[in-house]
Amino acid sequence: MFTSARPPFSDATALGARVERLTQAFAERMGALPEGVWAAPGRVNLIGEHTDYNGGFALPIAIEQCALVALRQRPDRLLRLSSAQAGDVEVRLEELAPGQGLGWAAYVAGAAWAALHAGALPDTGRSAGFDLLLDSDVPIGAGLSSSAALSCATMLALSDLWGLGRSRLELALLAQRAENEIAGVPCGLLDQLASLCAEEGHALWIDFQANSAQPISLPLRAAQLELLVIDTRCPHRLVDGAYGERRVACQATAQVLGLETLRDAPLAELEHQRARLGPERTRRARHVITENARVLAAVSALRDVAAGAAPEGLALLGPLLSASHASLRDDFAVSVPELDLAAASAERAGALGARLVGGGFGGSVLCLVRAGRGTAVQASVRSAFLAQGWAEPVCFPANAGHGARRLR
Repeated sequence: MFTSARPPFSDATALGARVERLTQAFAERMGALPEGVWAAPGRVNLIGEHTDYNGGFALPIAIEQCALVALRQRPDRLLRLSSAQAGDVEVRLEELAPGQGLGWAAYVAGAAWAALHAGALPDTGRSAGFDLLLDSDVPIGAGLSSSAALSCATMLALSDLWGLGRSRLELALLAQRAENEIAGVPCGLLDQLASLCAEEGHALWIDFQANSAQPISLPLRAAQLELLVIDTRCPHRLVDGAYGERRVACQATAQVLGLETLRDAPLAELEHQRARLGPERTRRARHVITENARVLAAVSALRDVAAGAAPEGLALLGPLLSASHASLRDDFAVSVPELDLAAASAERAGALGARLVGGGFGGSVLCLVRAGRGTAVQASVRSAFLAQGWAEPVCFPANAGHGARRLR
């Protein structure tokens, strides 16, 4: 059997119990009750990978696995940070700088740094320090945005307590700045927008040129479809240079084409400029252009169903997922053998489509399956991995969950 994930956070009883345990643990570790508890989810992207920093489109959902943070302000500038999964860190605000090697705590400290730079004003008598206890079940290194969940939960908590008064989009931009400048991750805006702006039962259509996010109903149950995430347990690391190299290649290609981003690049013009660009940059840009087209096709399918078309039309998402994986593997070159095997094994067992999610270089695969076929898909992937002598993958359903919110 596959390793089971914890109970989904859509189960109000399970979530309430988590909040109670976190609250009591905070009181024991920090000597007082927290001022509140906040949650922010990880995300899985239906379609639209490596499009965010290219001014394109994406269609993520929030997953039910969340980062929970309990927080209490301090009368000094000390950040006393503790994690149920990763240990304790202390850092003073005046010492914060890029590249300090704070690990998971960089996403918390970075959120505080970004909020203060944006004009946040702690309560009278406070000095911007705080105690924080984290408990997260977003799988780490799985390409499901465990880091963005943490930075967004912290940002929302500080926004509430410090009266920052910013929109969810503005908070997402601040969380992105925290990851870019303090954690040193050159990420786009997709993860933060998905974590802060997603709605239960909906996908989030994001236009990164307009910086807009529109929820669209995702009636998978009515279509008798399910989404499964297969965490290959092959670690995913965005801080490695390969991610940055691809971002630079996309920017350079846009400049050659006379564009600010690849968002508006015609595929025909890309092929016309192949000699100037070279084969590698041509392939990288081709992925972005065709991936944007796949996002728009997915949005069209969702809108057709919302307008009264048969829910079964959502099965069209399957081939889009498979085409995305092929493009990420062959043109953008961010796949690895574990991801390829998981996707291929899932499709052999009847998945309608499967693709890697996140930045690539490890992490997870998303599968679209007909209701009741999940067990066969899981067994196929498990068998294929065991035959290779690889670690057993972890599989769990991906249900479109809530965006970030205060729970207590």
